Amino acid sequence: MQGSLRRSRRIIVVSIGVLLLAGVAALSYRHAQAERWSAPILDTSRLVYAYRPGDEMSGGEGTVTDSLRSSYGRSVMNLHREHWSDFYTGKIPFIREWDTVSVAGRPVIGPLFSAVGCERCHEHDGRGRPPVSPHDISESMIVRFSVPGPNGERYPEPTYGEQLDMYGADGAAGEGIVRVTYGEVGGEFADGSGFTLMEPAYEFKHLADGPLSPDLEFSPRVAPFNFGLGLLEAIPERDILANADPIDLNHDGISGRANSVVDVKSGRPMLGRFGWKANQPTIEQQIARAFSADLGVTSAIYPERNAHTASVLTAVRSSHQAVELSEEDLRLIVFYVRCLAVPRQRDWLSPQIQHGRAVFAGIGCAGCHTAEFTTGDVSGLPELSHQRIHPYTDLLLHDMGDGLADHRPDGLATGSEWRTPPLWGIGLVKVVSGHTRFLHDGRARNLEEAILWHGGEGARSQELYRRLAKADRDALVAFLNSL
Repeated sequence: MQGSLRRSRRIIVVSIGVLLLAGVAALSYRHAQAERWSAPILDTSRLVYAYRPGDEMSGGEGTVTDSLRSSYGRSVMNLHREHWSDFYTGKIPFIREWDTVSVAGRPVIGPLFSAVGCERCHEHDGRGRPPVSPHDISESMIVRFSVPGPNGERYPEPTYGEQLDMYGADGAAGEGIVRVTYGEVGGEFADGSGFTLMEPAYEFKHLADGPLSPDLEFSPRVAPFNFGLGLLEAIPERDILANADPIDLNHDGISGRANSVVDVKSGRPMLGRFGWKANQPTIEQQIARAFSADLGVTSAIYPERNAHTASVLTAVRSSHQAVELSEEDLRLIVFYVRCLAVPRQRDWLSPQIQHGRAVFAGIGCAGCHTAEFTTGDVSGLPELSHQRIHPYTDLLLHDMGDGLADHRPDGLATGSEWRTPPLWGIGLVKVVSGHTRFLHDGRARNLEEAILWHGGEGARSQELYRRLAKADRDALVAFLNSL
């Protein structure tokens, strides 16, 4: 009897002990979870930004102080008087609507095209936007096409070529249109507050010549900024390559690498600097390519027409292959774009914005968005030479993860790699372009959503941002909006 009582007491004691241990474990777990969801990883109070005079002059001595709708379309402020004529004359073919121009009675534009002029995509020299609903059509977003070939090569889609063109010359039908719908992707910040991202889905409708290839690779891309390109072109190649770390030797999770692309005029490989995948080496080639692909206007650099749709091939093959964009017009447009100035940062001495800049660097954003470069010598344009600039880009390719992947390689860029976009002037997008859509396809409705879409090499910074206190997140976004 006594033995049974002793065993019963031991069972009760053990049970109570187990319950106490479980309770302690549960309390510890809840405490750990509470710490996980409430305490920021980063002690941002220790982050300090040391301001240097001139940091606010994003484009060096040529920086403009405007914050109006014309902010992106001004010449560099230090432009010499003898260059004024070329700059303002160069704007004329840029804003021209090329469907009004003809040669020997034949339209210059087309026969297929996505827009009638540069200004349609780069309104006020700003950035484009995607369609915002299934029934919206935006000329400032194009869709690139390709199909895979042997040995990793890429070829135009067999029927529709390298790009889906919505319009045909002389009122002819275009190749088709793209419809965009958006699904919601939810998430939470560390403080428990939620956020919603918009994930696009694409459908190609009213295709003129039958279905697309089952092997189709496509990439939606909105038109980027035009300003500051002359300064980016002036950064010495060695300084860009100095930031490349293709196998991540420093183990920081960032392995930027350069894209090598062909310079069409020389036939030699060059460092890619321009375009969402750094697939163009110079401003001249970027502009000539846009005239060819987007407007169907030929030049000495791209003399071949862009038509692939079967219904227009016969007419194109029999048409005169004259160069339609003269060398002088191309030179002037290149000069105009090269000399577009960068807006000055605003409220740069605000404590919140200075703190936001420190947080930006502290969570690793500056690992790709390199804050500062100094330009080299620019022949014939001392205004762009030896300028201390703040573009917030390294001009390198980075793997941004599956969430942002278009699965369409471009040169050396894989389907998940993108060139780091410059951030200078980004806070004026709403003023100049009338929207706040960001990333290569415009899916982000604001700068915070753009940060939250970062994956791959940007995943660590995205996670650190997600776990910041709200005041720190607000400061970082305020800093970006000040640029």
